Amino acid sequence: MLERSSSKPDGGSAPRQAPGELTVTLQSQADARSELVGAAPTDDETNRKNMALLIQLRWTAVVGQIVTIGGVHFGLGIPLPLERMSAVIGALVLLNVSSLIWVRHRAAITNNELLVALMLDVAALTAQLYLSGGATNPFTSLFLLQVTLGAVLLDARSTWSLVALTCASFVWLTLAYRPLDLPPNPISETYSLAVAGMLLGFVLNAVLLVVFVTRINRNLRERDAHLAALRQHAAEQDHIVRMGLLASGAAHELGTPLASLSVILSDWRRMPDLAADQELAEDLTEMETSLQRCKSIVTGILVSAGEARGEGSSPTTVTAFVTALVDEWRDARSARTLYFVNTFGADVAIVSDVALKQVIFNVLDNAYEVSRDWVELVAEREGDNLVLSISDRGPGFAPEMLAQLGKPYHSSKGRAGGGLGLFLVVNVVRKLGGSVTAENHRKRGATVRLTLPLSTLAIGGNFGA
Repeated sequence: MLERSSSKPDGGSAPRQAPGELTVTLQSQADARSELVGAAPTDDETNRKNMALLIQLRWTAVVGQIVTIGGVHFGLGIPLPLERMSAVIGALVLLNVSSLIWVRHRAAITNNELLVALMLDVAALTAQLYLSGGATNPFTSLFLLQVTLGAVLLDARSTWSLVALTCASFVWLTLAYRPLDLPPNPISETYSLAVAGMLLGFVLNAVLLVVFVTRINRNLRERDAHLAALRQHAAEQDHIVRMGLLASGAAHELGTPLASLSVILSDWRRMPDLAADQELAEDLTEMETSLQRCKSIVTGILVSAGEARGEGSSPTTVTAFVTALVDEWRDARSARTLYFVNTFGADVAIVSDVALKQVIFNVLDNAYEVSRDWVELVAEREGDNLVLSISDRGPGFAPEMLAQLGKPYHSSKGRAGGGLGLFLVVNVVRKLGGSVTAENHRKRGATVRLTLPLSTLAIGGNFGA
């Protein structure tokens, strides 16, 4: 027995995972998560949207100033320095056009750039107020609009800088300004020009605050929701990494006892007494088949974990690969209800790989679990893609399952921690450049379609890279 245990049959146990390999695995997973977060929209994208809102607000200010200046100068008969006030409006238009061009060519918008934009708006407002009565102008309340926007958009330090600028501008307007030549008669007995201006300024301030702060808050909520989704995704990925490491370690540990059992069964088959007993010989055959399946599962786990990659790869063709896959699945599960339809057409040379086989087995197992009497696998070609459609006559997918297809912990089996099988299927297929879709039939059952680029599977492609 000691001699048999020390034997090394083909497909025996793999070496234990070294600490260095564990570190590399963890580092690769961390790099993948960092790449995901780096590629996702963050504060830069939110700042870009908020800068666009500031540009819209500036256009609103340009139109509002033109209407107000025209109404005051021509309607109320209050003389204003139209040339200089028009120059300020022209500067705002030029600033807005430049901002539009600048934003399009900027990779990211920072907090300081938002601060500069608001400060320029404060400077333009101060210039117009200086030319139209200074601090006595009722539209000085618009300074509060700029401060409120700063409080929503900027960090605390930048907001206080904007507060200091608006306060300094207001104080300066109390000391230096061009006085207005107001008419002697009020608008009515109830409202003077100053009160009417204050009312108009309050309404304008309130409307602009509601409109633009609501839009800014929507941008911030979208950013917060996206960050929350990223955190949830990172937590799920961390759990998957731990499960992968645990499965990989278990696969390594199972290698030795499986190899020992393989040697023992091989020795038993050569014993004359056991070989003469037909019933025992059939039992031995079934045990060897089950043992081979266990070894294939262990190999698939190791391949999925990124170890021994390509160990099960060999040149083949699409038809030979799918046909052998169907036969192996039927034999391993003693199932004869899998119906195979091949409409692929002219055969193509590809590489047979354990990881892809495990993915298809996973989908077939899920279909067989809910539809024992009928499962269909159709292989067809669509352009440069191999399309494998697995159909069943089960209850189908729940609507929320279809909406969350490929996300972990969304299972149609109602089992805690379920949904990881389809999650791994989707991610492996996506890594190969393909896609996974699922749909329910009108009456009963569902179909899962695996679309795989032939360029990835072909010999000389980057399959398994």
